[in-house]
Amino acid sequence: MSVENFVVDAFLRSVLDTSIKTRQQCLALFDHAQTDPVSLRDTPPPDTELDLSAEQQLLYSHLAQLRGSNRNAIMAVRHTKQATAEARQEIDRLHLQLQNLYYEQRHLRGEIAACESYHHKYQHLPLIYVQDFLQQYPEHQNDDEHALMIARIGHEHTEREALEQARQGLLKKKQGLIADNKKRKDDLASLDKDLEKFIDVGAFLKTSVTLADADVWKAAKPIQKILEKEY
Repeated sequence: MSVENFVVDAFLRSVLDTSIKTRQQCLALFDHAQTDPVSLRDTPPPDTELDLSAEQQLLYSHLAQLRGSNRNAIMAVRHTKQATAEARQEIDRLHLQLQNLYYEQRHLRGEIAACESYHHKYQHLPLIYVQDFLQQYPEHQNDDEHALMIARIGHEHTEREALEQARQGLLKKKQGLIADNKKRKDDLASLDKDLEKFIDVGAFLKTSVTLADADVWKAAKPIQKILEKEY
């Protein structure tokens, strides 16, 4: 299989054709020099000189085409290298950007997994059952899971606020009762002291009266004896 069958690029085919023509022209001049060696050493006839000059001009033309093709090929290679370098830089930039996106994706997936596995406090709240909540609030029948959870948490918050208000009221009532009991206890303690004083005073008076009666009886005893003698 010839080389022409492998070359499909138009520029390379033109270069190959020019090189073939140049080779053929060189071989023709070489054959001419071998067939007529005198014409190269001595001055050839005018017709032969014209023929040699025409063939040389044709060879120079082919060589000029080859040089031009070579120059164009060099420029094309330079342009291709520059384009390749720019494309490589763009590919490197895109690859780095892709790696950054992969890193960000892994980071976000890790954050999402951490959020999904995180035990939120609302998950441990003693919320009302969904069926009971929907029976009390049928307007939430068509809510999604997120909206339904928010509504249940709001309901629990309202209930706890009401219970907290009731607790505060009961606490104030308890404090009032404690204060009232303390006041009554103080009153009873004061009454006990007054009663002890009263008892002490009564005992003192009883003792005083008993002593007074004994003195009176002792003084009246001689009179009683006189009266007994007289009667």
